[in-house]
Amino acid sequence: MKFRPCIDLHSGQVKQIVGSTLTDKDKDDDLATNFETDRPAASFAEMYLKDQLTGGHVIMLGKGNIEAATSALKAYPRGLQVGGGVNSSNAKDWLEAGASHVIVTSFVFHNGQIDMERLSDLVKITGKERLVLDLSCRRKPEEPTGPYYVVTDRWQTYTDVIVDKSTLELLSQYCDEFLVHGVENEGKRCGILEDLVVLLGEHSPIPSTYAGGVKAVSDLDRVKELGKGKVDLTIGSALDCFGGDIPYDDVIAWHKNENSN
Repeated sequence: MKFRPCIDLHSGQVKQIVGSTLTDKDKDDDLATNFETDRPAASFAEMYLKDQLTGGHVIMLGKGNIEAATSALKAYPRGLQVGGGVNSSNAKDWLEAGASHVIVTSFVFHNGQIDMERLSDLVKITGKERLVLDLSCRRKPEEPTGPYYVVTDRWQTYTDVIVDKSTLELLSQYCDEFLVHGVENEGKRCGILEDLVVLLGEHSPIPSTYAGGVKAVSDLDRVKELGKGKVDLTIGSALDCFGGDIPYDDVIAWHKNENSN
């Protein structure tokens, strides 16, 4: 199991945002921001390179982030994945810019369904080995104990796609990894969605990374236990480098100890 770092970009700045408050509107009046900094994205990428962290992700939340994302990829070539607005027309450009993988959601989950034609076209461009599918998901308000549905368009639009064994098995044939944000807990430091981690550990045939709700270093051990060592973990807002309480150095120490063999 690995710790996977992140660089979330909004309006060209590194920020940590409560995911469920994102909208498609240009106005950000309702946006809940945990952290923002003028420290360049490339600086975080250099830190991850120094600490030999692989498989981290750069996520572009809306417009105005291309320059910052490109600078991060340049600082750590083939060490970071990139997502946010990726489609068949720009995926190759991002790979050539230095991304190890491209992360895709909305382009593939189109009109509420998995668009197999779009997915197949994308794989022809990237290859299965350089594509990550973002299965970020949330429960419907009217189904508080129901299944998790993949959400798109900055996590505001529910698809008809349920994150379950059959979906994971189908999509694993087309991509290298899954990235799964537990949207309801994303950025809230309120604890992980344990049942979602269990689901990924039991049913994902390929590597998967969970993000959302981490509040303590002990959550690394909890995800390792629940995910049977097969689910990696991203920590954002809770890290001290993003304004939180968890020492980044402690997480690095845990990661290096876990992956020392």
